Amino acid sequence: MARRADDRRNPAESAAGLQRLWAPWRRGYLEAAAGRRPLKCIFCLRRAAATALHERLVLRATPLVIVMLNRYPYNTGHLMVAPRRHVASPELLTPREQTALAAMVAAAVANLRRAYRPDGLNLGANLGRAAGAGFAAHMHWHLVPRWTGDSNYMTVTAGTRVLSEMLDETFARLAPLFKAGRQPVS
Repeated sequence: MARRADDRRNPAESAAGLQRLWAPWRRGYLEAAAGRRPLKCIFCLRRAAATALHERLVLRATPLVIVMLNRYPYNTGHLMVAPRRHVASPELLTPREQTALAAMVAAAVANLRRAYRPDGLNLGANLGRAAGAGFAAHMHWHLVPRWTGDSNYMTVTAGTRVLSEMLDETFARLAPLFKAGRQPVS
C-alpha cells in the first residue's frame, strides 16, 4: 500500500488511515497492570505539601477520606472519593469511616451539581480487578457528571471521549468548593 506524503509529517495518521491518540503517561499504569512493576496506590497519601496535593489532583484530604480528580476522566468533573485507610471493600471500613465516606460522597455530589449543573451523575465503585478496579486494593467511589447527549458520535464511532475542560481548569473550578468547612468534617 502506498504511503501518503503527509504520513511522514503527521505521526497521528498511519498509511492505513488509522488515528492514534498518544498517551505516553499511561505506560506506568499499563506496566503495573501487567505485573511488571508495582503500582503505587494513588489514594495512600503521606504528609505532602499543598503543591504536591495539587499535582496529584487532590481536592480534599481529611483524616478519614480523600477526594481527587480522576487523571483519566470519563467526563469533565470525574471525581473519586476514597477512605484514607488502604482497604479493598466497604465491609472492611469502621463505622466511623463508613459515615465519613458517605458524607463526603454526598458533599461531592452537591459540589459537582453546584459547579457543573449536570443533567445526572453516575456513582459507582468497582470492587476487585475482575470488576474493573484499577486500584483493586484500595476501594473508591467514582462520581461522573453526565449531560444529555454527552455520548456523541466521537464515543460511538471513534471510541474517543471529548472533554470540554482541561484537568487544571476542572481543579481550579472544584477546589474552592472542597475547602474546609464546605463539607462534613470526618
